[in-house]
Amino acid sequence: MRVKLPFGKSGDKSVDHESTAADRTEPTTASPATGKVSVSKGRPTPSRREAEGRRRGPVAPAPLTAKEARARRKATRGSKEERKIASAERRAKSADQRARMMAGEDKFLLPRDKGPVRAYARDLVDSRRNFVGLFMPMALILLVALFLSPAVQSIVTLALFIMMIFMAIDGYFLGRRVNNRVRDRFPETPDGGFKLGWYTFVRASQVRKMRAPKPRVGPGDAV
Repeated sequence: MRVKLPFGKSGDKSVDHESTAADRTEPTTASPATGKVSVSKGRPTPSRREAEGRRRGPVAPAPLTAKEARARRKATRGSKEERKIASAERRAKSADQRARMMAGEDKFLLPRDKGPVRAYARDLVDSRRNFVGLFMPMALILLVALFLSPAVQSIVTLALFIMMIFMAIDGYFLGRRVNNRVRDRFPETPDGGFKLGWYTFVRASQVRKMRAPKPRVGPGDAV
């Protein structure tokens, strides 16, 4: 029996101590399936980042001076010989990737060049001589004509304008021809139309030796 005393004190102190101790105990839950009692941890489960941070240990403090920062960079980047070896390895890897890309290996091609459809379209372009291939030489002639007399400039400009009309016509028929051949060879492919026609036009307008990937067939070869 608890007797309440003045000034808010309780007469049964043992009961108060027992209730306080009970409040400090961690909550327990009983599993209905196994009957086992599990005690709650009483704290939130640490996140994965916090756990990894504790495993890694303390983080090094930031450098206080520029000299200290330079010393840290020098220590982390290694010696001069190691940097030379790493640079040589990077150049060799880059050269190897470019060689494979120029050879037409699909893994190393740009996204626009990947796939059997684009490879077949390139072979169709490379197997014939295209009037569109005069685009680069014509651009150089026009650049030189800018430094000549006005009379020569007008003649060259008119000739180039006429040739560009023929180039546009040739590029149009080239795109149609490639699209028709692609539909016959790959009837299920979604690649075609204007995008494929423009792809073939751009490749045909490049000088043959500058095309990437390199041509696999020569002019006149059957594809």
